[in-house]
Amino acid sequence: MNGQSAVEFTTPARVHIALSVRDAERAAIFYRHLFAQEPTKVRPRYAKFEVADPPLNLTLNEDTNQQTRPGPSAHFGVQVKSTETVARIAARLQTTGLKPRLEDAVSCCYAVQDKAWVTDPDGNAWEIFVVLDADVPDHGRKKRETGGAGASNVPDREAIQSSTCCTIECCSE
Repeated sequence: MNGQSAVEFTTPARVHIALSVRDAERAAIFYRHLFAQEPTKVRPRYAKFEVADPPLNLTLNEDTNQQTRPGPSAHFGVQVKSTETVARIAARLQTTGLKPRLEDAVSCCYAVQDKAWVTDPDGNAWEIFVVLDADVPDHGRKKRETGGAGASNVPDREAIQSSTCCTIECCSE
């Protein structure tokens, strides 16, 4: 992986919203109509829409236990085009005192990504991320967590762990 996005989009960045839904198939029908397009990726209990106008990466993650979450959002994010951009934004966030948590070579939402996570004052998780491999068979997470901006992107095979995907809480162990 060369640190560049495996996914093409026309803007320098785009908003990412991950919604927890009770029925991903039923929700995908609604969003097909709303955006007048088919999803770009469909897997069991998961659908992804990459919308050009407005620039949006929307994922639907089926969660039949929604009562355990405060609302329908799993997290929010900004998708960028390189690992360098993730590191640059993480460094800027660090200078503001937000203490981003970096993840390198994470297998999440059927893609490999580099990420920086922060949480807003109300507990909403935000990720800054680049997709390095757009289609892998695993929805769950195999990750190597790092502590600061500019860390190596070479996965530490000893530190790779598995857990649930798509929330900052999944990797807080």
